[in-house]
Amino acid sequence: MAEIAMQFDIAAPRDVVLAALNTHDGLTGWWTTEVDRDEDEVLLFDFPGVPEPFRLRRERADRDRVVWTNVGTFPPHWAGTWISWELADQPADPGRTRLLFRHGGWQPGTEEGVPMVAGTWAELIVRLKDYAQSGKVQPYFVKAPEHTA
Repeated sequence: MAEIAMQFDIAAPRDVVLAALNTHDGLTGWWTTEVDRDEDEVLLFDFPGVPEPFRLRRERADRDRVVWTNVGTFPPHWAGTWISWELADQPADPGRTRLLFRHGGWQPGTEEGVPMVAGTWAELIVRLKDYAQSGKVQPYFVKAPEHTA
């Protein structure tokens, strides 16, 4: 079964990186401007031009690891996948964070989309890194402002 895995070193303390992964302000700071939560505490990620939100249930969120499971049917190739963010202090500098990202659980027949998804994740994680290091809000996906007459 295919799995995407990437490791990044981030010049920010672990609690800053954790907040970027685990809070509304954090997630909208680097990923998408449209993040909500439903009554079951499932995170809803809306993206411009996408017909319905991605539905990710937060399974774990502590100092060492954040895990989400896709509980929606959209996008179809993400159905049943999971996303894991493992956080550790960098060995040479405990004020910096080593992040191991993994996205797995791809069902047979969906692996052809993995390279495209991996490329998008790489771009997103660079945004996450920049946000954690600088605090500069720069989400990758931005909803266009609505026009009023």
